[in-house]
Amino acid sequence: MTNSTLYSSILHFFKKDSAAGVMLLFATIAALLVANSPLSEAYHHLMELEFAIGFPTLMIEHSFHEWINDGLMAIFFLLVGLEIKRELKYGELSSVQSALLPVIAAFSGAALPALIFWGFNGGMEYMDGWAIPMATDIAFVIGVLAVLGSRVPVWAKVFVTTIAVADDLFAVLVIAIFYTARINIGALGIACICLLVLLAFNYKKVNSLAPYMLVGFVMWWAVLESGVHSTIAGVVLGFAIPASRGWSIEKLTEYAQEGFDLFKQAADENLPVTREQALHHMDKTVVHAQSPLHRLEHTLHNTVYFVIMPLFAFANAGLVFNPEVMTKAFTSTLAWGITLGLFFGKQLGIFGATWLLTKLGFSGLADNRETWKVVYGVALLGGIGFTMSLFIADLSFSDFELLEFSKVGILTGSIVSGLFGYYFLSRTPEYGAEVQQPYDVPEQITLENPDDT
Repeated sequence: MTNSTLYSSILHFFKKDSAAGVMLLFATIAALLVANSPLSEAYHHLMELEFAIGFPTLMIEHSFHEWINDGLMAIFFLLVGLEIKRELKYGELSSVQSALLPVIAAFSGAALPALIFWGFNGGMEYMDGWAIPMATDIAFVIGVLAVLGSRVPVWAKVFVTTIAVADDLFAVLVIAIFYTARINIGALGIACICLLVLLAFNYKKVNSLAPYMLVGFVMWWAVLESGVHSTIAGVVLGFAIPASRGWSIEKLTEYAQEGFDLFKQAADENLPVTREQALHHMDKTVVHAQSPLHRLEHTLHNTVYFVIMPLFAFANAGLVFNPEVMTKAFTSTLAWGITLGLFFGKQLGIFGATWLLTKLGFSGLADNRETWKVVYGVALLGGIGFTMSLFIADLSFSDFELLEFSKVGILTGSIVSGLFGYYFLSRTPEYGAEVQQPYDVPEQITLENPDDT
């Protein structure tokens, strides 16, 4: 295989919808293999290595593991914030009618797992992990749906993606409210000032991303020092990024025409205009044709899904298969509360809320056997918690053994949910493009205001 062919194959892989899920799976398997190999000691030593950034009077020092969970995951949550804002402004969550079904299904799919966990662990030391089975890992879910291909209709993919966005919103609120340490008022005050500056940028329609990123970094540092979990700064920054472009369609058209004229002038050797000047002019046109939110979301997508999330999985999924620990885990109500919360809680919560709203006439779903097969399969996939579940487990427990029990529950619940969901959906008939969609999906989901296009 030539270098160009190899490069084309790699590029083709990363363009697939399933690529992010495959990368997460590889990272998880790698973590499990390394943690249970002679490299285990080196793996744990690497996770505990201390790194510092800053100045002698302003130094932030954390272990490699903490930098991933508190630093890189803040970028993940920044992307989450951008996606939530986009959905609230232009997507399926932009109106009460369109948001009703996915929001209630997501809430039910988050509340029921927490109740199941509480049923197993109420009044015990494990209750700090009540939110672990609440979340859905959209990267894995989309990966499974991509592998299933035409057996899953387009409306179901939009439906589950919207549920996942609402699910992320609930997870963010839970982390912000319940998973905070002692509050440092001074640092929190600095974070609030940064937020006001970001809002002022937004109000003034600042189109450049650099000022937002600079102030956002200061806000992240302040939130990190405040006791509120630092990833919340990423979500807040995401909400502060403008979702509308700075230039009107008339100005864009005029500026693009000027760029076209510059290209024609650059072709004339008697004129002083160069091709580089024309290209610079057109680059500026492209930048202003998109909102800052759209540009940043597009920029972060590959980094988050193909670098940050796999790195997080590698750093956090390294469960050691110690027979004694595994035996304790499977006899522990902590692991069973998470496993059954993910498997039963998610599917019953999502499917039950969807069925009830449809029967009451509050959804656009067709009430037929084929639709309910797909909804149930998608609800099963909702039990793949993984990334967010591992993240919340790390916030919940500092004790190594309890973290291992949590990982056993998360991996078991996620794997069983994924396998059952895949099997169930693989038994459904293939859907052609001509099949009428039973769910009210917009003809096109865009990142921009339709009035701006």
